[in-house]
Amino acid sequence: MLRIDQYTDVFIDYLNTKIKTREPKNLYDPILYILQLGGKRLRPVLTLMAADIFESDYKKALDAALAVEVFHNFSLVHDDIMDDAPLRRGKETVHEKWDINTGILSGDAMLINAYQLFENYDGETFRNLAKLFSKTAIEVCEGQQYDVDFETRDDVTLPEYLKMIEYKTAVLVGAALKMGAVVANASESNCNKIYDFGRDLGIAFQLQDDYLDAFGDPKTFGKQVGGDIIENKKTFLYLTALEKLEPAHSIQLSHLYSINPQDPSGKIETVKQLFIESGAAEAIQNEIELYTNKALNTLEELEVKGEKKQILREFAQALMRRKV
Repeated sequence: MLRIDQYTDVFIDYLNTKIKTREPKNLYDPILYILQLGGKRLRPVLTLMAADIFESDYKKALDAALAVEVFHNFSLVHDDIMDDAPLRRGKETVHEKWDINTGILSGDAMLINAYQLFENYDGETFRNLAKLFSKTAIEVCEGQQYDVDFETRDDVTLPEYLKMIEYKTAVLVGAALKMGAVVANASESNCNKIYDFGRDLGIAFQLQDDYLDAFGDPKTFGKQVGGDIIENKKTFLYLTALEKLEPAHSIQLSHLYSINPQDPSGKIETVKQLFIESGAAEAIQNEIELYTNKALNTLEELEVKGEKKQILREFAQALMRRKV
């Protein structure tokens, strides 16, 4: 087994050999641009790790890992259009650098490119990868639609929110791991268990992101702290606080989520205080721990060598200690 940074380096080298400028440039240059913007590369690294864990040459999983990364970035291109986002990873978004039509078309091409990468596997592996990919892709779309719907709904529940982040974020983490297992010809039981491990870890990851968005250190978080509050996003923190606050404070929180002041600093501080006073800040940390432990318990059921489980265990624990 390699270290995380070694898998990352191998993947980036492979990515750079595969993505090259070609004609028509206005279709392919935006793809090259978004894929070279960086990011954590967590999902493709998990695909390589999973193949290695199940006693396969991790390099056989490079095309599956690339498919995961291309699909993830495709979803970001289209999400940025839907959110009218000006920046992605500190740089201009594709639709801002080019235009909306280019963003849509280049995103479509990326989705097709992701499917094409599975053609490099034999029939049985191809079928299993494509089936998993199709299921995951439609769930990601469903998760995005739930997220959009929540913007105009005042009756979003915590179970609905958890389902939304499971579909929008966590299923792709689970799929990334399961693809590595599929390439390694792991048993159906192991394939399903490593998927469940990844999905629960993905939910914990997104909840941790929600927490850091409100309470992270601006110097290390990498994004504007309080961004979800500014955008009035109905996160776990907001929904829990709304449920637990006294009626007067609950009304105050609802009001704060209906306004967009030119200087949001006062709004952010008041909302954060309400998150703390209501117990929502503590509740989300408990929920993060719950899903992390759920993932780790599933990990124990995997039929692989103990030292290989330890690598995933350390990865999960490091992910939950992150500040960015």
